[in-house]
Amino acid sequence: MIRSSRALTRIGAALVAVLLTALIGVLVPNRADAAAPGWLHTSGGDIVTADGTPYTIKAVSWFGLETSNCAPHGLWTIPLDEGLRQIAAMGFTTVRLPYSNECLAASASTSIDANVNPDLVGLSPLELLDAVVSRADAAGLTVILDRHRPDSAAQSALWYTDRYSEEAWIADWRMLAERYRDDPTVIGVDLHNEPHGEACWGCGDPARDWRAAATRAGDAVLAVNPRLLIIVEGVERQPDGSSTWWGGGLAGVAASPVELAVPDRVVYSPHDYPASVYAQPWFADPAYPANLEERWERDWGYIATEGIAPVLLGEFGTTYLSESDRQWLASLVSYLERTGISFAYWSFNPNSGDTGGLVADDWRTPEQDKLDALRPILEPVPPAPTAVPSPTSTPSPSRPATPGPSRTPEPTPVPEPSAPAPSGDTAAEWILQSAWGEGYVAEFVVTAGAAPARSWTISWVSPGATEVVNSWGMDCTVVESRITCTGAGWATTLAAGQSVRAGLQVSAPSAPSAPQIEVRSSS
Repeated sequence: MIRSSRALTRIGAALVAVLLTALIGVLVPNRADAAAPGWLHTSGGDIVTADGTPYTIKAVSWFGLETSNCAPHGLWTIPLDEGLRQIAAMGFTTVRLPYSNECLAASASTSIDANVNPDLVGLSPLELLDAVVSRADAAGLTVILDRHRPDSAAQSALWYTDRYSEEAWIADWRMLAERYRDDPTVIGVDLHNEPHGEACWGCGDPARDWRAAATRAGDAVLAVNPRLLIIVEGVERQPDGSSTWWGGGLAGVAASPVELAVPDRVVYSPHDYPASVYAQPWFADPAYPANLEERWERDWGYIATEGIAPVLLGEFGTTYLSESDRQWLASLVSYLERTGISFAYWSFNPNSGDTGGLVADDWRTPEQDKLDALRPILEPVPPAPTAVPSPTSTPSPSRPATPGPSRTPEPTPVPEPSAPAPSGDTAAEWILQSAWGEGYVAEFVVTAGAAPARSWTISWVSPGATEVVNSWGMDCTVVESRITCTGAGWATTLAAGQSVRAGLQVSAPSAPSAPQIEVRSSS
């Protein structure tokens, strides 16, 4: 039984959330007032409305329904309506919504704060998906459903796994097509996220041929709802044997396009990222960044510019911290603006370890430098509201090639961060993000001094700690309650004065309040 004082606190918090959402509705014009595009189709290299008017999809991914939370991340901090209205205010038309087949079958979601989203607690993930689609429509947004993972643990190279067969994959797509058959809010389906590894394009092997599988799945979806856009990503290895991003290789379309039973429905969707995500060889070309447009055109842009089919750049994003990344994004935005190619930015979420997001860790404060860089291809809806930030944020996990989230625990109020602990020229700031009865999440801002740090290590005592469940930006061990972490991946080395944000999730009965952080670095 909940004590009456706690109940009153929860009711008060819920009222604050409702009032804040209502305030945002007043301050941010509702994009639902604008004419919705309705069902879309394709014509040559364009996506068009029913009357043939060219239409550019301007999407952003809001991930979480593909993770073990089985819910869009951030609903522990902001109301769903607030997030969607902020996305619309930034100038986006569409939410790309990743999901996993495992979540579609689950009975419950986690990490939704009952004070913030009282009407979403207790919904199954599929019911939660219904709510997101409905609320997106109310905010004037459309939705692209993205089968991001078969299960919630990791992405798969192929569209099927030992646990999830091709038949199950297609059956879920049929189910979703039927569920939203009469709702033009759902404009398209991204059949499978980032085919890579042994996946091939048009090779004829039914176990590996992604083009053939996309044809089978696309025809199955269109048999239920022939008005949907069928979004087909590329593969990692091009027909000439060269490699590119996971899902990024579409050179094979020239000789072997996807041909569906319903015409004018295929949209090709590459992914593209900067050097901070993975050091592809073209970033080291002396001609960089002038060499980028030629590569994009050769790999996938030609599909639209030659009028074969439309292209939707399905993922692109950056932390926007390095000069190389800034050059990459400026070049890409210029290319998208000039060609009119549709796009989906990765991500709204701040907790993508490879790229960060379009809002800060409080899930409200805009990352204005990124939005300014995107301004040529977005039409923001001013004025943006100024909301009181929440102290809760979430881990920022990473993977080698493209961004993807990990498990996020239930949040709790966060104390003030401890002061930086210096060690020579390198300092580390401890920030407790969330804690619960069985563990906690903490992040560190590690900053090099006047000299660069070729490597760095931080260490602290965490009473009762037994395991580091997950970490990003560093590799960690636990020995007799002492946790030691060494910078890894993108955070391995620091330039003079550079800061990186890394973190971890720990299994422990409690979180230390202000641990003494020992820092070691080598220059």
